[in-house]
Amino acid sequence: MNIIVKRIQDDAAQNDGTRVLVDRIWPRGISKEDAQLDDWNKDVAPSDELRKWYGHDPEKFEEFAERYREELDSEEGGAALDALRGSVTGKRLTLLTATKDVDHSHAAVLKGLLSD
Repeated sequence: MNIIVKRIQDDAAQNDGTRVLVDRIWPRGISKEDAQLDDWNKDVAPSDELRKWYGHDPEKFEEFAERYREELDSEEGGAALDALRGSVTGKRLTLLTATKDVDHSHAAVLKGLLSD
C-alpha cells in the first residue's frame, strides 16, 4: 500500500486514494464537505495526555513517537489500526492531519507503522 501524509488544509487530489483524518479533534476552519474524507478515525490518534505533553516540540519527537507506538501496541490501539487498514479501498492511503509540521507528527509515525 502506498501511504502519504498531508495536511487537511491542502486541496484533495485525484490520486489521494482513501482519505482518512487521523486527528482526535476536528480541525478548525474546515467544513466536513471541504475535507472530502472517506473516514475519520479518532481512535488511532494519540491520547490527549500524550498530545498535550508533546506540544508539537520537535525536540521531543523521538520520545513522542516511542510513546505513541506503545499506545498503538495496546488492544485498543491495535483495533484502531485494524479499522484504519480496513477503511482503505484501493492501493493508496492519504493520512490527513491538521498538524503544521507533518514530518514531526503522529501521522508520520502512523505512516511508518503501516508501511512496515
